Amino acid sequence: MYGVIQLKGHQYIVKKGDKIQVDKIDIEEGKNFTHKEVLALFDEEGKEVKVGNPYVKDGEVKLKVLSHFKGDKIKVVKFKNKNRYQRNYGFRPSLTEVEVVSVGVKKPVRKKTETSKQQKEEK
Repeated sequence: MYGVIQLKGHQYIVKKGDKIQVDKIDIEEGKNFTHKEVLALFDEEGKEVKVGNPYVKDGEVKLKVLSHFKGDKIKVVKFKNKNRYQRNYGFRPSLTEVEVVSVGVKKPVRKKTETSKQQKEEK
């Protein structure tokens, strides 16, 4: 099962076992968390497709934080023509590597209703 998730303003296509690099998430390494912003779910053949409006109802992706690290340096240059103006700077973004543990729809828990309890007591 594949899923399209929205995480920190970016969209990712994920499946079970994938490792992706995302903007830094404030969760300790080794911890699992559930992400509910699932935009779409579909199987490998593309026959079963669930598209959310904007999110799939009861859709969830379980992720595990593997590590936090700094990415490659990104250089930024400002330049104005004919004015001898140029500025050059860069930065290294803080990233988090996460592994997809599971992708799917959360199974609803069936609750016993009061009517069924009353019927059992009457018998």
